[in-house]
Amino acid sequence: MDVTRRRVIAGAAAAGVGAAAAPVVAEAAPGRHRHDREYVVTGAYVLTMDPDLGDLPVGDVHVRDGRIVAVGRDLRARGARIDGRGMVAMPGLVDTHWHMWTTLYRSMSSTSPETAYFALNVANGVRCLPTDLFHGTRLALVDALNTGITTVHDWAHNLRSPEHVDGNLRAHREIGLRGRFSYGTRQGQPGTELLDLDDVARVKREWFDRGRLPLMHLGLAGRPPGLVEEAVYRPEYEAAQDLGLPISYHVNSTRDQGAAGMIRQLGELGMLGPDIQLIHALYTTEQERAAVRESGASVSISPWSELLIGYGVTPVAEMEASDLLLTLSVDTLSLTGTADLWSVARLATGLLRGQTEQELAVNTRRILEMATIDAARSLGLGDLVGSLTPGKRADLILVRTHDVATAPRTDVPNLLALAAGAENVDTVVVDGRVRKRHGELVDIDERRVVRETEAALKALLAR
Repeated sequence: MDVTRRRVIAGAAAAGVGAAAAPVVAEAAPGRHRHDREYVVTGAYVLTMDPDLGDLPVGDVHVRDGRIVAVGRDLRARGARIDGRGMVAMPGLVDTHWHMWTTLYRSMSSTSPETAYFALNVANGVRCLPTDLFHGTRLALVDALNTGITTVHDWAHNLRSPEHVDGNLRAHREIGLRGRFSYGTRQGQPGTELLDLDDVARVKREWFDRGRLPLMHLGLAGRPPGLVEEAVYRPEYEAAQDLGLPISYHVNSTRDQGAAGMIRQLGELGMLGPDIQLIHALYTTEQERAAVRESGASVSISPWSELLIGYGVTPVAEMEASDLLLTLSVDTLSLTGTADLWSVARLATGLLRGQTEQELAVNTRRILEMATIDAARSLGLGDLVGSLTPGKRADLILVRTHDVATAPRTDVPNLLALAAGAENVDTVVVDGRVRKRHGELVDIDERRVVRETEAALKALLAR
């Protein structure tokens, strides 16, 4: 099977940036919908990220109805063929923490006091219309898809009204990646004011219980003790528990927050567990790291943003030595500029080796685990994705190894973690559906996405 580029009709481009604009994702041809296709990726170097299956230097991956049926050599299977020769087949990347709406003003931070990251978020955030959240999030999702990220965690922290929430979620419905949407505050919201917990329940009921986002699940973007008082953090935590939602907290990001012992307080209050994700966590004690490990909570780091905002140098070696469930993220493109999770993996590798002063302190396969199987586990998706294991959903990518930037192929995990980038991602499959092939998005009018996002930013800044 050779999936060719499909464009939406040119007339859709005239729809502008309003909420009524036609979707930028082209409909699949009759008979080619996501769950009625069958094909085999053939002849690839298969990096399964499954410790029982290991690697296949020349292998096949059989996909049917969005599910991985088999992984092996010379599979005799029905269906079309996708030629994987000269490429690595591996699980799609999993990003575990991303303020997607801020992609609306990519690379705008850190040139003056007015554009310092947090000040910029408030200045732009208070002016945002629901359509602005739609356009920022949609561009982020398309960027993710292009770079090989098939699962995202949208940490949405400018939800100013139910209409803003719906605008944000419309972007997910249109582009269709897997992941988590974590319902958060609005920019400028006082620390004494609760999240709109009634609207959290509405979103669960109207969007998630009704299956309007079949590849997504709902979470809560909470505020921890040490940042807000018990009258805020306790009701938010209990509401999430009542609704069965996982919770994510920014904690111990700065030295002052570390001194406040946010993670220590969470542990003492019984608010750590497998459904809790901790973000950044640069300044932690040995006791806090032990509490995180024993509780089953996970930690998401974003070394580029943590450096660029001036939090400090991410203690990757210390975290890894503590045996935490450690994952990677791009965080926010207004600060970092790029959704390239490959670059984050490179930086994490270098930081860990530099901090230990040992070249062999970590191999790149371990870093790839942070961006695939461990990341999936941290989001509660480890039984669905994160490895090319028969029975899991077919979220996979093909990375070219004969490009100028990746040739010649030697050590495959090294190639992926140290050399690969979005430009080397040939094919992206989400839930069995081919979304990128031969290096091009096959069902998205990316020029229109860019044009409409630029128009939305221009209008925002004019306001």
